[in-house]
Amino acid sequence: MSEEAIIRHCAPTLASIKTANMFTCPFSSRQEMLCSLRAFNRRLIRKGLRILPLRYKDGLGLIYVYRPEKLARDLKSDVAGRILKKYGYNGCRDAACLRRLMERLHNQEEFPHEIGLFLGYPPEDVDSFIHKRCPHKCVGCWKVYHNEEAARVLFARYKKCFALYDKLWREGRSIERLTVAV
Repeated sequence: MSEEAIIRHCAPTLASIKTANMFTCPFSSRQEMLCSLRAFNRRLIRKGLRILPLRYKDGLGLIYVYRPEKLARDLKSDVAGRILKKYGYNGCRDAACLRRLMERLHNQEEFPHEIGLFLGYPPEDVDSFIHKRCPHKCVGCWKVYHNEEAARVLFARYKKCFALYDKLWREGRSIERLTVAV
């Protein structure tokens, strides 16, 4: 896995303006994937960033890049708690919740709908997506059902971040320099 792949898919998380991103990446084996992720974690852990393999299947790793402090905060909301409980997370802490998410990803073909909570999406939008309570107002990184204006501002911020990080990386900035410490 290359620095470029992480930067291209996870710039807002590297910049600490988003809780997490995920992407798929080809690997020749599960062992190669784990070795690569360990190397990146050694380089980025002091910046408050973690990289996990959520799943390995058919030569593809589903890679999760996240900020543990932000994830812990996101999963504490009442709405998030209700959603997680519904899917068998049972009041777990963020590390145990991640294990449960990996379990669910391993046991089903489709992405579990609660995955949006692990990516920093507003819990109210995740809940509305799951229950189809109302029509969505717009689509960006996720389907927005509630605060459209705030979501559009955030989507624009993410887009600007992706462009800036791509430019800086092409100019020679390392992933360590592009990762904001928190």
